[in-house]
Amino acid sequence: MAPRKIIIDTDPGQDDAVAILLALASPVELDVIGITCVAGNVPLHLTTLNARKVCELAGRPDISIFAGCDRPLGRDLVTAEHVHGKTGLDGPTLPEPRMTLQAQHAIDFLIETLRVEPPGTVTICPLGPLTNIAMAFEKAPDIISRVQEIVLMGGAYFEVGNITPAAEFNIFVDPQAAHIVFRSGVPLTVVPLDVTHKALVTKARNDAFRALGTPVGIAVAQMTDFFERFDKEKYGSPGAPLHDPCVTAFLLAPHLFSGRFINVEIETHSELTMGMTVADWWRVTSRPPNALCLNQIDADGFFDLLTERLAKL
Repeated sequence: MAPRKIIIDTDPGQDDAVAILLALASPVELDVIGITCVAGNVPLHLTTLNARKVCELAGRPDISIFAGCDRPLGRDLVTAEHVHGKTGLDGPTLPEPRMTLQAQHAIDFLIETLRVEPPGTVTICPLGPLTNIAMAFEKAPDIISRVQEIVLMGGAYFEVGNITPAAEFNIFVDPQAAHIVFRSGVPLTVVPLDVTHKALVTKARNDAFRALGTPVGIAVAQMTDFFERFDKEKYGSPGAPLHDPCVTAFLLAPHLFSGRFINVEIETHSELTMGMTVADWWRVTSRPPNALCLNQIDADGFFDLLTERLAKL
């Protein structure tokens, strides 16, 4: 079977970096046909820089990387340097990349690719705010029906918010974009905090990354060393959650996850709960289901997969 074609839409971010590395380490299953960058964890000029650093770390300077939107739809940009550091990729010292950005805008790349590739053959994997995806859907509605699936990291229900009391960061940064994507009708799998807060990088798991002894293994260990300090202090957890790699892992090993097909709406009006993912987990409304919302992960299986694949880079 041919590998599944994916476009990774991202705002690296240490956990974004690990998600990209996992995808690039799995060429039998996944064909990364492009990486589109968006402002989120840090501004766009840093997310595009970090994406190139990660691809070169993986030995894949051939990957095409595109700059996308530098701000949300109709809102000021909120960033997360308090979690990821001033570069967004604090921890390892990675060399300045030699590879260059593509001249084409990320939105135009998304539109062109989905029009050229056969319908239902390209999966989009958003790891940050959904601005690029929403803009592409608004600019070219004909591509919506051509998307195979969107598998995204974002939102929360039982875990509630991590940037406000009600909202998860990726959705909060651009709730209007999330509203467009969640209402689009594209097959949608949501990997929320309810899953990722169970995928914790404990000391033993981080030691396993470092023990690989490769530039990739050591860099990943240094990344999680850096940003786990925030989560340990905030949540009192034994390690940092690896949010975004759960998206890649779901594509590779969906049996490690479980959830429900439910309705998820995005709050776009109330400043108190702006960006909340209102998930009808108990099916108490008549709103039609629009997303497979995950809530469980086999964390040991996930980290075994991640470590085994990173060893290939």
